[in-house]
Amino acid sequence: MNSPQSKGSSKTPERKVRRKAKKSKPPGYWGRTRKLAFRAVWAFGWRMATILFIILAISTIYFYSSLPTADSLVDGRTKGSVTFFDRNGKIFSWWGEQFGGQLTVDTVSPHLINALIAVEDKRFYRHLGVSPRGIIGAIIINMREGRSPFVGHGGSTITQQVGKLLCFNKPYDSEKWPEPRDYEKSCRTNTLWRKVKEIPFALALELKYTKDEILMVYLNRAYLGAGATGFEAASQRYFGKRARTLTLGEAALLAGLLKAPSRYAPTRNLTISQQRANLVVSLMEDQGYISPNAARDAINNPAQLFPESTNKSGGHYVDWILQTAPGFLTYDTREDVEIQTTFDLTIQKALEDAVREVFSTKIYKGSNVELAVVTMSRDGAVLGMVGGKNFEASGLFNRASSAFRQTGSLFKPIVFAAGLERGLNYRDTYIDEPISVRLRDGKTWTPKNYESKYFGTVTLTEAMAKSLNSVAVQILLAVGRDRVASIARKLGLKSQLVSGPSLALGTSEATLLEMTGIYTGILSGGWEVIPYGIEEIRLKGEDTVLFRMQGKSGQRAISGSTARQLVYMLNQVIEQGTGQRAKMEHWQSAGKTGTTQSAKDAWFIGFTSNYVTGVWMGYDNNRPLKNVTGGGLPAEIWRLAMEKIHSGMKPIPLL
Repeated sequence: MNSPQSKGSSKTPERKVRRKAKKSKPPGYWGRTRKLAFRAVWAFGWRMATILFIILAISTIYFYSSLPTADSLVDGRTKGSVTFFDRNGKIFSWWGEQFGGQLTVDTVSPHLINALIAVEDKRFYRHLGVSPRGIIGAIIINMREGRSPFVGHGGSTITQQVGKLLCFNKPYDSEKWPEPRDYEKSCRTNTLWRKVKEIPFALALELKYTKDEILMVYLNRAYLGAGATGFEAASQRYFGKRARTLTLGEAALLAGLLKAPSRYAPTRNLTISQQRANLVVSLMEDQGYISPNAARDAINNPAQLFPESTNKSGGHYVDWILQTAPGFLTYDTREDVEIQTTFDLTIQKALEDAVREVFSTKIYKGSNVELAVVTMSRDGAVLGMVGGKNFEASGLFNRASSAFRQTGSLFKPIVFAAGLERGLNYRDTYIDEPISVRLRDGKTWTPKNYESKYFGTVTLTEAMAKSLNSVAVQILLAVGRDRVASIARKLGLKSQLVSGPSLALGTSEATLLEMTGIYTGILSGGWEVIPYGIEEIRLKGEDTVLFRMQGKSGQRAISGSTARQLVYMLNQVIEQGTGQRAKMEHWQSAGKTGTTQSAKDAWFIGFTSNYVTGVWMGYDNNRPLKNVTGGGLPAEIWRLAMEKIHSGMKPIPLL
């Protein structure tokens, strides 16, 4: 009988043999398949990785070799900008893409650098230009929100954003992109191919430049809304200060604009931009850039815009300046230009307030009636301009400078001037009665007074005050149409004049700006006055003046005696004639009403010893006005505007 020990010892070798037999069993079908698949994947993987690495290296080297010095990348705008200064030397408007000057990391507020890194790329100083974690996270968020993986959140580092701003070093080509905005749009489009290109370009940027140089390009090329390119321009545009003096709250507000400059622009909605700034401040606190107390103070005292940044006045004025500027200044100008103008913000606001008051109280809401208003000084300097009731906009049709309308009785002072030049006197009399005129074609023309009222024997002054058509036509027939036209030309009227006697009644067309200039010539003693708005043009940062224009008179159009008599006669229009609604308290004034046939146009132009203002009202489609004449709402707008303009001034006699 075997012992237990011998039994146990006899079983052990058998188990070992069985194990060995199991191990040596040849692999089955699935085992061989897995091995082959693994080897194939491994072989393909390392080869593909090698190929991708080589492509990445070649692409990086290619981009690296094409990159210029960092300083040359600072200003990447395709067009220049225009900064407009008013008559007191203050900025009142901008046009184009503003660039405030080159910034570096050392020349801006430290708050701005910290805010940028906190909100845009908190690992900026630790990565090599690309953040795989950020890209993957952005893809997941985009897909969760139902968008394409590469549309929406980009997951881009600051370096990658610089690559987009540089458009992968592809210059603007006007033949490929008709407009700069098309070029910029193509540079910012998120596609799979563009995201792939970002990687080697970002690596090239990191190899070529230091982190501070990359950040410098970002500081100078980022668009921040309201036409501001770069943080220096944005700082001046929104806060009226240099970027190096930005407070914590101001820096956070600017950094918050990067996500959506047009949406978050504080000039569009300050509350939304302040809320976005609060988020930036919170991120700065979380990342240790500021203390809780500093964060609390910044949130409780949000950044505020400086007053000029929200100014929406003068849009039509700016359009007119750009249209009348010297030929070398075009919409495609690449340089940054500064224009010193004659614009007066106080006068502009007086015009706008007068328009707003009349339209809100005397014209029903929804009316399509339009208007234009112009104010200029005695030398023709245009101080304010309203080109339509939507005066906060720019780029719209400017009725003050571009709308040619029949002038109506506004033309009569020119006719009377021709008579005075031929020896008539303001006290001379005419018989106001129905008349008929035989025209060259054999037809008979019978002009009528307003409401067919006639007054018999009247002086020239009374005829002007009552705006009598019969007398105006008689004077034109006496002195000749050509003499009237000649005086109109000498006073500065450039528009085409009709050939018949109806010229006396203002059947020719002119702009409000032209007609206001003619009345300015009467005020200035009978000299042609050339309306102007530009005083100087120079390149930004340079002292050399490219263009200078100051008030100047052209030729003498009428004698000083004729001009003085006209001033008196026009004064009587306001004192006892058709323009009584324009009468101002404490100030002597003179002016003339104008209403065209069927009341399609209503005018009033008048002046004090200091200023000349013209008002036109009508429909763009030439519909007749209802219950509106030049002595009505236009005269009222004139009075309201001129009273605001002269507020606080010591009255100066006109006569």
